[in-house]
Amino acid sequence: MAKKTLHDLEVAGKKVLVRVDFNVPIKEGVIKDDNRIKAALPTLKYILENGGKVIAFSHLGKVKTEEDKVSKTLAPVAKRLEELLGKPVKFIPQTRGAELEAAVNELKTGEILMFENTRFEDLSPEGKKESKNDPELGKYWASLGDVYVNDAFGTAHRAHASNVGIASNIENSAVGFLVEKELKFIGGAVDEPKRPFVAILGGAKVSDKIGVIENLLDKADKVIIGGGMMFTFLKALGKNTGKSLLEEDKLELAKSILEKAGNKLILPVDTVVAKEFKNDVDFKVVSVDDLADDDMGLDIGPDSVKLFAKELEGAKTVVWNGPMGVFEMSNYAKGTIGVCEAIAHLSDAITVIGGGDSAAAAIQLGYADKFSHISTGGGASLEYLEGKVLPGVAAIADKSCGCGCSHKH
Repeated sequence: MAKKTLHDLEVAGKKVLVRVDFNVPIKEGVIKDDNRIKAALPTLKYILENGGKVIAFSHLGKVKTEEDKVSKTLAPVAKRLEELLGKPVKFIPQTRGAELEAAVNELKTGEILMFENTRFEDLSPEGKKESKNDPELGKYWASLGDVYVNDAFGTAHRAHASNVGIASNIENSAVGFLVEKELKFIGGAVDEPKRPFVAILGGAKVSDKIGVIENLLDKADKVIIGGGMMFTFLKALGKNTGKSLLEEDKLELAKSILEKAGNKLILPVDTVVAKEFKNDVDFKVVSVDDLADDDMGLDIGPDSVKLFAKELEGAKTVVWNGPMGVFEMSNYAKGTIGVCEAIAHLSDAITVIGGGDSAAAAIQLGYADKFSHISTGGGASLEYLEGKVLPGVAAIADKSCGCGCSHKH
């Protein structure tokens, strides 16, 4: 059942609780990357322009001690949001209490306030109230508004008081434009792909991606494997992987995946090796059949990039998650760059990056606008690619089923 979106909500004159994802990098009070704040603007502007009163809130990092409150305050974020919106944002340095309640009740149509980091509630004597979805906290926050909008995809795979807690205690809820886009592109790509559908998976460990690999092998026409996890598959085929990253305890699993996948699974044919995990040592390209015992594979090689580009030709849907090598070291970034370029140059294909390092790579390389969608949620997009239900989305009200009822189905 499709979830309610902003267009299904009546916001005029309503107090609209908006869970945003403002978990941005801040150093000494200075925001280092404001992309997540910018990503929330369409939702916030829509509500304000349509006569809503916005109460925005977010988490920021993990809050473990009272000292964390100094570096994890959302005050600088509220200031930046004010600049980006071009209108005042009232910041309430609390997560509950009389000051917050009064400020909410004084809000006028088209005004916005933001309250403090939801994770400050994790310092309560009774334990982690936000992270553990404390029923009383979810109920309290829900009582502050008339309707609820979840636009924080990055935390949708967790059941917190600020998403599931509020949604279960409020009658009218919807997903914001950002979450709606995530569901459309990631969900659409996996559940109703235009074919051929090719998935490219990288990253260090098979164990991190088992669910994704298995789900996508059922759905995709081809699954291409790169990154550190390729060596567990190569070892399962009986090849020498030298000193490369290897999960010995996942070899049997890799064998069974290879058997089940047949020619659907595409593995690299060459790799960039060095003797040490460093950027300033000698490196060379070798075939995956020719690794020496002291070789460490740190990237896919140029022939693998060519092979993957060929496998991508004619694809109509492409999902990419995870780098092809140790992308942060320039000598081992060429595989990730090559794959990124190959996807970016596909014409007439829906191309989706499932967050994390591959998203960072595309943005860094200047290819962000060449992709149909770059996910804002690392863990959430990974779980969605696995076919898991995301609690933060499941808790949102369903669109009307047309039978005239108002309850959830």
